[in-house]
Amino acid sequence: MKISVCGKGGSGKSIVVTLLANGFKARGYHVLIVDSDESNSELYRLLGFDGPPVPLMEMLGGKKGLREKMAVKISSGEAETKMEVLAQERVLTKDIPAQHLVQRDGVKLLNIGKIHHSLEGCACPMGVLSREFLGKLYLEADEVAVVDMEAGIEHFGRGIETSIDKVLAIVEPSLESLGVAVKVKELAADAGVKEAWAVLNKISSEKISRRLKDELEKKGIDIIGIIHYDQHIFEACLEGHKLGEDVASEDIRGIIDSLLSKE
Repeated sequence: MKISVCGKGGSGKSIVVTLLANGFKARGYHVLIVDSDESNSELYRLLGFDGPPVPLMEMLGGKKGLREKMAVKISSGEAETKMEVLAQERVLTKDIPAQHLVQRDGVKLLNIGKIHHSLEGCACPMGVLSREFLGKLYLEADEVAVVDMEAGIEHFGRGIETSIDKVLAIVEPSLESLGVAVKVKELAADAGVKEAWAVLNKISSEKISRRLKDELEKKGIDIIGIIHYDQHIFEACLEGHKLGEDVASEDIRGIIDSLLSKE
């Protein structure tokens, strides 16, 4: 199962990714976290790793090498959403070079690539690599891949979700977040993903929960679960330390139950 976690910036995507990793690990699954967000560099801290892995794009000569490969294909008329830059026909998690993973206790983190400097240009090379990697990624029955997408909806334009099984739109209590969730639902359907839901996040009261539910129901968006506001989550984000495996465990347990029941 490949799960895309997306939403507006600041909605809590990385938190939900971490909670899902902890929850699936508790069920005995091996979890591959794919960090496809080129701007947020702190996911490894929430997962409890000392540092991030070497970005996967370094295997292809870094951003410069990726751009050169893309330029050759573009000059031959190949569309960006169709081009391939990986030599492998199929990728197994066990075959990913060790330097491109950090792992512990059944959870592995892979980083597609980041923007580190001014004037680097767009994140298109990372998008091409993300789409192809996820398309060629083969998971065993006891493996789950959870993808932390970049904020917003541009990743849909790059075709990344064409290789995804399920999409979760993270919705915090804001009008902008609701708007992004509506667009995510539409674009997921366009990409051929039939299973897309909203996850309510940072919910501090039943009143707020009810208002968000009402607005999403009007738009025909189903809610798969709710993650309530938790001081431990706030502190982990502020201080940059590991998110405890017992944090929001009941909330995430219900979401995982629903995801597995739909397999």
